[in-house]
Formats: sequence, C-alpha cells, structure tokens
Amino acid sequence: MIDMLTIILILTGYFFFFATTIGVLRFPDFYARMHAAGKGDILASLLMLTGLALYNLHHFSVNQLLVSLKIMLIVMFIFLASPTATHAILDAGYESGVHPWTKEKKTEDKRE
Repeated sequence: MIDMLTIILILTGYFFFFATTIGVLRFPDFYARMHAAGKGDILASLLMLTGLALYNLHHFSVNQLLVSLKIMLIVMFIFLASPTATHAILDAGYESGVHPWTKEKKTEDKRE
C-alpha cells in the first residue's frame, strides 16, 4: 500500500514539474512565468519529497524515521522559502520597470 501511494505521489510531482516547465516556456511575460514557476515548483517538490519520505519508511526503524523527518523538514523549508524568494524576484522585476504583457492591437484595428 505504501509503495502505491509513493508511486502516485512521485508521478504526480513529476507531472507538476512538467506542467511548470511548459508554463515557463509558454507564458507571455515575466510575471506569468514566475507565477507558474512559484506555484508548480513548490507543489511538485512537496509531492515528490513526501513520496520519498514515505518510501524511506518502507523498512521501519528509528534511523529511517529520522531520515524521513529530515526530508519533511526540507519540505517545510521549501514551503516557507519558495514563496518568499518568488515574491522577492517579482518585487525586483517590478522595481526595475518590467511591465506586464498586454495584447497589442493590430494596426488595422486602430481607428483614429
């Protein structure tokens, strides 16, 4: 049962990493790309590391429990640090004058 849950968590994490990569490549501007990177990265890391911590408990011992607890501490650090770093990067982009993407009108559509 733990093996199936581990496989599901890790594959779901891989899916979100893949979706994050597609979002970073496809979104039109800096802000949308940072949104995709910030949200997808934290969710994928959370799922994959939780799956790894569960897999590590397959043969239960005190040492394995301590390693799983350390992995969960890494998850908590990522959960706290990633949004903060994303916000700092977005704030730096805003302060340096990066403008959001807007759909430009074609020259035929302009009526003056």
